[in-house]
Amino acid sequence: MGVPKRKPSHSRQRQRRAYNSVLTLPQVSLCPQCAAPYVPHRACPACGHYKGRQVLTVKAQG
Repeated sequence: MGVPKRKPSHSRQRQRRAYNSVLTLPQVSLCPQCAAPYVPHRACPACGHYKGRQVLTVKAQG
């Protein structure tokens, strides 16, 4: 059975493990107020609502 001759460096370990975060994409939900896609547990960037109330003021598009 092959045994490593040297301990992998911190840099090499981190490079190998860093790719795992690339594989998972952020989950997206639809806003109940405006039906725009948004990341859960964040205010909707399109309308500024969070948990059914206005928390951000958003400028009109156009």
